[in-house]
Amino acid sequence: MNTTYPFTAIVGMEDLRLALLLNAVSPAVGGVLVRGEKGTAKSTAVRGVATLMPPVAVIDGCRFSCDPTSPDPACPDGPHGADALSDTRPARMVELPVGASEDRLVGALDIERALSEGVKAFEPGLLADAHRGVLYVDEVNLLHDHLVDLLLDAAAMGASYVEREGVSVRHASRFLLVGTMNPEEGELRPQLLDRFGLTVEVAASRETDERVEVVRRRLAYDEDPAAFAAKWAAEEDALRERIAAARALLPGVRLGDGALRRIAAVCAGFEVDGMRADIVTARTASALAAWAGRTDVTTADVRQAALLSLPHRRRRNPFDAPGLDEDKLDEILDRFEDDEPEPEPDPEPEGPDPDGEGPDGPDGGGQQPPQDGPGPDGTPDVPQQREGSDAPAPQEAPASGSGGVAPEAPAVAAADPFRTRRFDVPGLGEGADGRRSRALTAHGRTTGARRPRGGTLGKLHVAATVQAAAPHQRARGRSGPGLVVRRDDLREAVREGREGNLVLFVVDASGSMAARKRMSAVKGAVLSLLLDAYQRRDKIGMITFRGAEAEVALPPTSSVEAGAARLEKLPTGGRTPLAAGLLQAHEVLRVERLRDPSRRPLLVVVTDGRATGGPEPLERASRAARLLAGEGTASVVVDCESGPVRLGLAGELGLALGGPVVTLDELRADNVSALVRTVRNTNSRRAA
Repeated sequence: MNTTYPFTAIVGMEDLRLALLLNAVSPAVGGVLVRGEKGTAKSTAVRGVATLMPPVAVIDGCRFSCDPTSPDPACPDGPHGADALSDTRPARMVELPVGASEDRLVGALDIERALSEGVKAFEPGLLADAHRGVLYVDEVNLLHDHLVDLLLDAAAMGASYVEREGVSVRHASRFLLVGTMNPEEGELRPQLLDRFGLTVEVAASRETDERVEVVRRRLAYDEDPAAFAAKWAAEEDALRERIAAARALLPGVRLGDGALRRIAAVCAGFEVDGMRADIVTARTASALAAWAGRTDVTTADVRQAALLSLPHRRRRNPFDAPGLDEDKLDEILDRFEDDEPEPEPDPEPEGPDPDGEGPDGPDGGGQQPPQDGPGPDGTPDVPQQREGSDAPAPQEAPASGSGGVAPEAPAVAAADPFRTRRFDVPGLGEGADGRRSRALTAHGRTTGARRPRGGTLGKLHVAATVQAAAPHQRARGRSGPGLVVRRDDLREAVREGREGNLVLFVVDASGSMAARKRMSAVKGAVLSLLLDAYQRRDKIGMITFRGAEAEVALPPTSSVEAGAARLEKLPTGGRTPLAAGLLQAHEVLRVERLRDPSRRPLLVVVTDGRATGGPEPLERASRAARLLAGEGTASVVVDCESGPVRLGLAGELGLALGGPVVTLDELRADNVSALVRTVRNTNSRRAA
C-alpha cells in the first residue's frame, strides 16, 4: 500500500512547514523553493502537504480542469455551457522530472491521429495537468534551460501557449510551483529563482533527541504505513480544517497603509529588484494573519513574511548564498513603531526602544551594530566580510610555511570580477544543454532531418516524414484521408543549439605568482571565468599546483560556488611543478570522459609559463601539454606574466597545447575587439 507520509508527523523544519501551509492557505503567494542538503525530508514534506490541499471543482470530462463557476473561454475542450456537468476531485500534485521532454511539459500534436486520421488533435502535457494544483520539481536546479524557459512563461502569464507543428493551442495553467534543490549541485537561474514566492533553508537537526525521534517515526512508517497514517489521521484532519478556516478568513484580512509602508520600506532597504517582492510579501503577511485567526496584519507578520520572501531576491554577489540580515530587518521595522496601529506590539525586547533614542533591554543596551552588518557610513556588509576574511591581521604577522614543503603566503582577496570573452570548444558536440559551444541538442533551431539513430525516434520532423511517405501512397493502397506511413518513412529533426562543457581550471599557485597585487588580479580573472561558466551552465573543476605536486582542489561539479570558495582560500608559494599540474589535468579528464563521454572539456591554464623543480622542467611540461593536445583537448592559456622583462613562456605552452594565449587584459570582453579573430587564426595555424 502506497501511503503518503503524514505531514503532521514530520519533525522539525518549522520554516518549511510554515511556508508550505501558507501556500495552502493562499496559493497566490506563489510557491516555495526548498534549499537544503540531501536527506532532509524536503520531498517528503512537499508530498505530505499536497494531501492537505482543499479539493477542487472541475467540469466533468475537461482535460484542462476548468472551474465550473468560471470556465476558460479558450479551453481546447470547450466551449463549456452553463449546463456542463461538474465534479469534485482532490487537488493534483504533478511531478516534473528533471529529464522530461518539452512535449511532455507543454503537450504536443497527437502524431498518430494526425497521420492516420488526418486530424489535428492536441495531447495535453504536465502544465495542463497541474492547473489549479501543485507543480513539483525535485532537483529544480538541474532542470534543462529550455524547460526553465517554458516554466517561466507559464508562471508569468498563467497560461500555456503551444505553437508547433501546425497546432496553435492556448490553455490556462495556474499552479503552485514547489521546487527542491541541493545548493551543492549548482544554483538556479535568477529568473526562475524570482518566480518562487518563498524560499526556505533546511538542514538536518544536530539535536540528539530530535534525530532519534525522526528515525523512530521513519522506522514505524516503513513497518506499517497504513497504521502509521491512521495514528496521525486526527491531526491531519484538524490541520485541513484549520487551512479551510484560514482560507475562508483570508478575504477579510485588512492590510492597512501602515503595513504596506513597512513592506515597501523593507523591500527598498534590501534593494530587491522589481516589485514582485513587495506583492509577495504583502500576500504572505495576509496569509500569516489568516493562519493565526486574525483580520489585521501586524508588524510581526510583516517581519516573518520578509524572512520567507526576500532572501532569494535581495541584491548580492554572484556566488553568495541567499540570506537576510535580521538585524537590518529589525532596524527598518523599528522606524515605524510610533505609528503601529495594531493592538499587539512585538513583545521581543532585543531591539532598541520605539523612538530609537536609547536602549530598551534588561542589559542596559547601547550596543553597536554587529560586525557582520553594515557600518555607520552605510557600507555594504559583504565586501567587509570578504576583505576581513581574505587577509586577517593575526595571520599576516607570523612567518608562514616554516615546516612545509612549499612555504605559504597568506591568501589574498580576489579583484572585482568582470565580463570575460567567451571561449568555446571547436566543432559540433552532442553534450548537455548549455550556452557555450555549438552542439546538436533536443531543442534549438531546426537545421535538417535524418533517419532515427539507435532505434529510438527523437523529435519528429513532420514535413520530412510526410515527404518521405508521399511517393509511396498509391503503391501502399491508400484509400482514406489518412497517410499510410511506415517506420522507414519516419524522420527526426536535427536541431542545433549550445551545450555546457566541463571547464577545468589549472591554476598556478607557486611562488612566482605570489606577489599580492598580481595574485589578486589572477584570482579576479579566475573568478570572472567561474562566473562565465555559471552563466553558461558548465560543470567546473579546479587543479592547483605549487611546491612539488599538483592537487585537485575541486573535483568536477556543477556547483560553481564551491569553486569560488576554494579560490578565495587558495594559498601561494613554493616551486612551480607545471608538468604535474598538466598531468593531473590529463588524469581528471580521462576519468570524466568515462563518466560523461558526451560532455566536452575546455582546459583553462592560468600561469606565467614558468616551470621549476626536477630535471628539464620546461621539457616535461611541454611533453605533458602535447599529450593533452594529442587527445584533442581544447585549451586556453591565460598568460599572467607581468613586468618590463617577459620570457614568453606562456606562449610556448599555448603552442604545445594547440590553444590560444590571452593576457589578463585581453581576457576582458571590453578589450581587444579583434581577440576572437586572433583565437580563430591561432587554431587554424595550430591545425596546419
